[in-house]
Amino acid sequence: MQSEHFLFGDQVEIEEVDKGITRQILGHNDELLLVKAIFEKGAEGYQHQHYHSQVSYVESGIFDVTIDGVTKRQSAGDSYFIPPNLMHGAICIEAGVLLDMFSPIREDFFENYKKGE
Repeated sequence: MQSEHFLFGDQVEIEEVDKGITRQILGHNDELLLVKAIFEKGAEGYQHQHYHSQVSYVESGIFDVTIDGVTKRQSAGDSYFIPPNLMHGAICIEAGVLLDMFSPIREDFFENYKKGE
């Protein structure tokens, strides 16, 4: 499974993930995935863990990000790394966008797409 070589943001489906959180699945193959997560103020990315490595870049907004019990406030231009299997989550303080990269891909993010086939 692999995305097209060129994707255009205004043509990529926006999926509702949770209250106040939407996402766009961008470029990917079986080993690497880029996701744009759009948060409304107050939206909370619940505490969870997964076996994927994750790197996130704060494109805009302000977030309180918790990784392995440590919380730091992050804003536009900041980033964070989450090793596999560490508990983590984020609370959106000021509406914004996170660019999340995963390796390998988050198969669970593709479940809705597979149902539509």
